[in-house]
Amino acid sequence: MAQDDLEHATEHTHLLSHAAHDRRLSGLQHDEEASSIVGSAVTKEEAALGDSTVGERLPYNDYTTIDWLHDLVKESYRFRAIHHGKGLRNVIISAFDSCSGWIAVAIIGTLTACVAFVVDVAVATVSDWKEGYCLSNPFLSRETCCSKIAIGPECDKLFKSWASSYAARFGIYVGFALAFGLISASATMLTKTTLPAADMNSADKLNDVDESQPSKPTPAGKILYMAAGSGIPEIKTILSGFVIPHFLDLNVLLVKAFGAVFAVSTGMCLGKEGPFVHIATCVGYLVGMFFPKYRDNGRKMRELLSAACASGLSCAFGAPIGGVLFSYEEISTYFPRKVLWRAFLCSLFAAMVLKALNPIGTGKLVLFETDYRTSYLPIHYLVFVLLGVAGGLFGGVFCRLNFMWSKWFRQFWFVKDYPVFEVFLVAAATALLQFPNPLTRKSGDIIIKNLLVDCKSEFAMNSFVCRNEASPDSHAGYIGWLIYGTLVKLILTIITFGVKVPSGVIIPALDAGAFFGRLIGQSIGTISPGIFAMVGASAFLAGVCRMTISLCVIMFELTGELEFVIPHMIAILVAKWVADGIGREGVYDLAQSVLGHPFLDSDHAMQLVQSLPTPQLVNVLIPPKETMDEITVVVPRSNKVPRKVLEEKLRLLKRRGLMDAGLVLVQEPDHRHHNFHITVNPTSRSRGLLQGYIAEAELEFCLSNTPHAPIRRLSIKHPQHAHTHAHDHSNGDFDISMFVDRTPPVVNESAPLEYAVEMFGKLGLRHLCVLEDGTGGLVGVVIKKRLVGYLERLADGKMD
Repeated sequence: MAQDDLEHATEHTHLLSHAAHDRRLSGLQHDEEASSIVGSAVTKEEAALGDSTVGERLPYNDYTTIDWLHDLVKESYRFRAIHHGKGLRNVIISAFDSCSGWIAVAIIGTLTACVAFVVDVAVATVSDWKEGYCLSNPFLSRETCCSKIAIGPECDKLFKSWASSYAARFGIYVGFALAFGLISASATMLTKTTLPAADMNSADKLNDVDESQPSKPTPAGKILYMAAGSGIPEIKTILSGFVIPHFLDLNVLLVKAFGAVFAVSTGMCLGKEGPFVHIATCVGYLVGMFFPKYRDNGRKMRELLSAACASGLSCAFGAPIGGVLFSYEEISTYFPRKVLWRAFLCSLFAAMVLKALNPIGTGKLVLFETDYRTSYLPIHYLVFVLLGVAGGLFGGVFCRLNFMWSKWFRQFWFVKDYPVFEVFLVAAATALLQFPNPLTRKSGDIIIKNLLVDCKSEFAMNSFVCRNEASPDSHAGYIGWLIYGTLVKLILTIITFGVKVPSGVIIPALDAGAFFGRLIGQSIGTISPGIFAMVGASAFLAGVCRMTISLCVIMFELTGELEFVIPHMIAILVAKWVADGIGREGVYDLAQSVLGHPFLDSDHAMQLVQSLPTPQLVNVLIPPKETMDEITVVVPRSNKVPRKVLEEKLRLLKRRGLMDAGLVLVQEPDHRHHNFHITVNPTSRSRGLLQGYIAEAELEFCLSNTPHAPIRRLSIKHPQHAHTHAHDHSNGDFDISMFVDRTPPVVNESAPLEYAVEMFGKLGLRHLCVLEDGTGGLVGVVIKKRLVGYLERLADGKMD
């Protein structure tokens, strides 16, 4: 809209008063979070639909971002209001507020352990149904059914097989696997949601396009299956400051838990450890909604979610310390010291409750307890390095091939439109390939337990592994099964990770590593092959996920073998180095790219920027002229903007679906009010002097909650310069200055690009105003999603 009739004005850059700022902070956090529901989704291919009259359409339009700095200030005002009061009532409220974080994480840990107990018991029982049932109680697993005797031929009297012939047992096994896969996938479809795309037809109407012309097709919205996958890529996105609507709702939690039971029971190369992290985060979100200081503040809520993640892995592996480190190393972007302490307590409660509930029936927290009663020699360091190299190759190849498989196979219409059919195909292939091998027939955690066994133990002689290792006649066939298991796990994990059922990649990677390590251990007779299976498992998982410290701690908590920390450290570091040489991104980073989730890792972003052959400046991020025309409001000297101008600007913002963008307010300098001469550069690209910034959600709230008549103009001047009454209806004015951010973060356009990366990454900015070098005038506004898109193009090598 033309603004030639607007008067020139002097600049006003005063801070908002405390009262005005309080009103602004308390007004719209809930509306801002809720507005993400109507955010539109635009893929990278659809970004080309935007033309010069519309302005650019960025990737990731469907994810709003929280404003870390504003949430910090909001929490400061809330804290002062509660803790600086007087009287007994305020003392009690203050004490409860101080303890509320500890209370919340204790509740989260307890509830997460309860859910994990139900899932663990259900998986053990349902998984064994593929082979038979317990005569005394069909709802008992084989291990529980035979708990009073050794697992072996004697157990067959208590656990009844469905059939006696091999062919019949094979067919029943495949049938159950397919049924479980369909049940899990069908349940996952219940969480399907679509984020609507921006309506280009309505955008054309805003530009007075001839309606007689055929309308442009509205791009299809982005389809999300909330309960599919591990959930870790989405959680990383959320914890980095983005919003995925409804991803942590109660119905997602229930479907995730139910679907994980049947998905793992199929025998497919997936695990429940990743879904446990998602489940724990859902629990954390639901508990946090009962505490106003978390419910009303996105920054505080993410502190709670980071702590909740720790309890998820604590329950999955019985590794409370490893769970805390996993949340810190792999998932969380913002992890201050107080979050570390609360994550520690949350993980502690989860471990305590799970141990008391005793889902595995041993009365211990250690999931794969071993006791090798021996140590390693210095010569074995070479073997551990070899396992690390193999793990790095496996992880690097897996990440590359899984990425290629997802980009190719899942684009076929019969897979893209019918994801349940893909689950059916993968479940069938898995059952057909894994049943012939006695070592791969069980679920993933049982496979690891069998491969880590120490055959010198008197309780292990009945196991398939020990019988074959002790028998020279069957040793060659046994070696073949180990090779077969390693290759099958690699192939099946590649095609399985990403199917639309609750699934994780941790257990399959551990399985493949344990197979390979046990295979290598056959040629080394000085110590138990189970040791190399254990170290190989950690090496393969390190290659896939690129975890280091947390994985090392998880492995010794998982097995109880503190003696072998050094072998784990060697194998994990070598695996990470080798895998990084093949590709720097781990499986969760690649999954974020495949799923289209935005994520800003400041360390990785800095590496990308520093790898450029020539230094780049902040000005490379400045949006094009069409975009800046849409989001810039030139404020007249009266500091009063016509309402219709703001309404038009709001429609232009909505047209592109950028729900967390906003309008930047500028004023051209009035040289008549200065006692010194100012030389204006005729080639200056400055749009005026920066006066403030108003977010789209807040602008929409203002316009929807102010009367349309007789209000003609909206005043944005500082409250100190306002009239006695904020609302001057006699003149048709309405004061909205409390919603204007008078101190938006700024950076010079000639600053190194590293400045912008560091400011967005470390401060958690939502937007950054770019000022012209020399004049200080505004030349652009960069939102977080624009930086993420730029960095993604750098990573893809598609920069112009």
